[in-house]
Amino acid sequence: MTERTFAIIKPNAVRSALVGEILSRYETARLRIAGAKLLHASREKVAGFYAEHEGRPFFEGLCSFMSSGPILVLALEGENAIADVRALNGATDPAKAAPGTIRHAYGPSMGSNVVHSSDSTESAAREISYWFSPDELFSYVQKSSVADE
Repeated sequence: MTERTFAIIKPNAVRSALVGEILSRYETARLRIAGAKLLHASREKVAGFYAEHEGRPFFEGLCSFMSSGPILVLALEGENAIADVRALNGATDPAKAAPGTIRHAYGPSMGSNVVHSSDSTESAAREISYWFSPDELFSYVQKSSVADE
């Protein structure tokens, strides 16, 4: 089933020049980039995004980290996109992430694990609409090469 999901390439991954590598992994898995924005989110914008975690011990550190530099927010589209992106990203704790996953390869710790992704259809819809307006999202047929054009 074709669906959309949301992902963030976090500030430490942007600063470490991992954007291209991570996007390549998503595209190689036949996920289409339906929307992308590089931005430096304010602490308030980040706090609103992570509002469900407010009051938890890690909330302040998470907000500081996520507003510490540019992030790349993504809307990704494809068959089983939510499950596929979560599988590519790996477990939230890089120490528990499977070899070959993005977090296992690049995540230094649970608190700075280089990527975020939606965990359900509902959260994907909410997260996409938080960062993107409808006119910033696109659908298209992915080709296997430019020769297919």
